[in-house]
Amino acid sequence: MDVVYTSDSCDSDSREQKTVDLGHSNKRHLDDDLLRVSKSKKLAEDIETVLLNHNKLIRVPLSLSDFTNLKVLDLSNNRLEELPEVITQCQLTTLIVKNNLLTDKSLPKSLLGAAGHGLKELNLSGNRFAHFPEQVIELRSLKYLYLGGNQITNVSKDIWKLQNLQLLSLGGNLITEIPETVGLLNHLHALVLCDNLLEALPASIARLVNLKSLLLHKNRLRHLPREIITLRNLTEVRYCSMMLSVTLSLRDNPLVVRFVKDMTLNPPSLLELAGRTVKTCAIRYAAEDLPRTLIEYLQTANCCVNPNCKGVFFDNRVEHIKFVDFCGKYRIPLLQYLCSSKCVADTSSSDPSSEPNSSMMRKVLLG
Repeated sequence: MDVVYTSDSCDSDSREQKTVDLGHSNKRHLDDDLLRVSKSKKLAEDIETVLLNHNKLIRVPLSLSDFTNLKVLDLSNNRLEELPEVITQCQLTTLIVKNNLLTDKSLPKSLLGAAGHGLKELNLSGNRFAHFPEQVIELRSLKYLYLGGNQITNVSKDIWKLQNLQLLSLGGNLITEIPETVGLLNHLHALVLCDNLLEALPASIARLVNLKSLLLHKNRLRHLPREIITLRNLTEVRYCSMMLSVTLSLRDNPLVVRFVKDMTLNPPSLLELAGRTVKTCAIRYAAEDLPRTLIEYLQTANCCVNPNCKGVFFDNRVEHIKFVDFCGKYRIPLLQYLCSSKCVADTSSSDPSSEPNSSMMRKVLLG
């Protein structure tokens, strides 16, 4: 057993912390080792960091409650199936329990208490959670939340309540949908959603004006919300040992496989053609001239996004992937709708950004 001075916490200040390091001891029980330290009341009060990582622990030592000023607890890489109530009695700012055997029933009913009110970093990655742990929503001081490498299928709609959150890591799960409320996390700097089952993103992501890193690779995304172009602050950022060197990663998504040539077009109906003629030629009509259903149909016309085209479309449209310059670094593919295949050729010839060069494509592909 070593009692050393170090500073490992992501959110720790610059002063040194007194640490009990029992990591890599290859033990199933560490109660006796911790008791020897806690017998000295003065020493126990000084301890701020306890490292129990990389052992064979099947339960958390209850003697942790003797360390009244404990700030950082690392229980990673063990065989824990449950977190006991004693965790909530500690004055923790950082709790790391990654790579264990925790499930949806493994957490206390509430994570509040001495720990919950001051907890700033929580790492539950690499466990067996199938649902987003609702107890986490109580931790209003939380800045860094790691839930990657589980089997989580959903994200709580109450995620917006974590108003101090700066990093949200949900990569390597089974998530199919991100709630709109994610856009209310005003202080979020990094959002990790890679290696999930996402087919779309909420437009509210554009509200994350402080976002510096957005990882979306290995999903099922076919297009991105146009609003994402407003995220101008993406840049390289480092959080602890996790290097988020990629600002926007899109590789291994259908949208980068399709590229610019993919489009779908079905022949327009006679109703569609007639409606387009009425709109483009500005033919006047009164309420008594046409059935109400036709008037309502004519009011649903959509303008073609080609700036050189004044046409409209109703139900029939051409899907087109356009690469848009993003932050001057690379181009991202956005789905747009045009009234005809002729407009696709028109926009491609007049707008050089529609055809990405090889280096731009490579950056989109590789993230």
